[in-house]
Amino acid sequence: MAYGDGPADEALRSAWEKFCDDLRDAGSLIFKDANPALPLHRADALRFLTQNLGQAFDLALETKDPAFPQIHPFCTPSRKLGGDVADFTYRQAWIDGQYAYRISGKRGTARWFNLTVQGPRPAITASGAPSLHEPFGDIPECNILGSQIETDADGNFDLFIGGEQRAANWLPTTPGSRKLFIREAFDAWGETPTPLTIERIGMDGPRPVPTAERMIEATQWAGNFLTSMMRDWPEHSWANSGGVCDPNQRNLFPADKRANTADDAKRGRMAAHMIWQLQPDEALIVEMDMHDGFWIFNMGGVFVGSSDFLTRPVSYTPARTRIGADKVARFVIAHQDPRVANWLDTQGFSDGNLTYRNLLSQNPAQFRTRLVKFADLADVLPVDTAMVTPVEREEERLKRYRAIKLRYGI
Repeated sequence: MAYGDGPADEALRSAWEKFCDDLRDAGSLIFKDANPALPLHRADALRFLTQNLGQAFDLALETKDPAFPQIHPFCTPSRKLGGDVADFTYRQAWIDGQYAYRISGKRGTARWFNLTVQGPRPAITASGAPSLHEPFGDIPECNILGSQIETDADGNFDLFIGGEQRAANWLPTTPGSRKLFIREAFDAWGETPTPLTIERIGMDGPRPVPTAERMIEATQWAGNFLTSMMRDWPEHSWANSGGVCDPNQRNLFPADKRANTADDAKRGRMAAHMIWQLQPDEALIVEMDMHDGFWIFNMGGVFVGSSDFLTRPVSYTPARTRIGADKVARFVIAHQDPRVANWLDTQGFSDGNLTYRNLLSQNPAQFRTRLVKFADLADVLPVDTAMVTPVEREEERLKRYRAIKLRYGI
């Protein structure tokens, strides 16, 4: 049988052709003004698109039936999106407030765990700005931290979402609840993840096979996801996100860390964000007075996806940062290894992002930056700055590589 013999043939082909048009349009945004016209940057933008092409239909179809939920690994070492942070893992599950769910797991040793119920996604935010693209933009409703989850002696637990109120290990839902957002953050190498599964309570049959109508709907969602993703990053964050500096003022953190709203509290973090730009012969020194709590510095690309955290030194946490006698957390962003212990690798990109996350405390951070010539680093850094040998750098790289693989089971 050929095209036209089936009653849904025309609609299915039209949906697919529209998706291909959307994908072409998304690809044209590789060349937007925000992305430097260097081959490395253009290639990275195409990689950003292809990485998320790989999860478009997982989000739009394969995991999107809330009656048969699945936990989807949203960002991984080979998939970056949404300002993801190297030392976080991100998972999500589509839900519906009319159902109740059970999440089962075994608590790992990651320093921080947060599970949030997300509510409706408005087209326009309270500030009057358009919402970030799907699957972002929804409003946090409630959350639970790992420290609040009751476990047995071996760390096993059940966590209930929606349904009848429970004394412990329960999060309420509303008619508009639509998603669970699950994040873990890791400090020291060797910390272990929390494996999780989810099921709808009362699930008593197999998942339906997608109909032609459902496939058409998913194809439209996937196309919208890819085009809006390429459209929104990084400009949406410049215009609408608290804690982001003026994009025309490079190499500085904002004076105020405004990403500290009630919604941020439900997400369990404070944030600040710097856009950096370096010439081949330059380096940027970034300093923060040490404070209590659990913080992360993370390098990202122009489209705000995390850098290659599997194999390169692009993120630091308290357990992995060398601190001098002056009690300052000091990092050097540079294109080549300066042998400074706290090196943030640009991977050869001329432009990028440095993100700060503060978890478990509300301590204010005081940032300072200084742009210098790479050749002058030894003259401007404190004499007690921790340095490493090539052998030590390689040892640390292998620790990173093995720890990240442990987090993702790869």
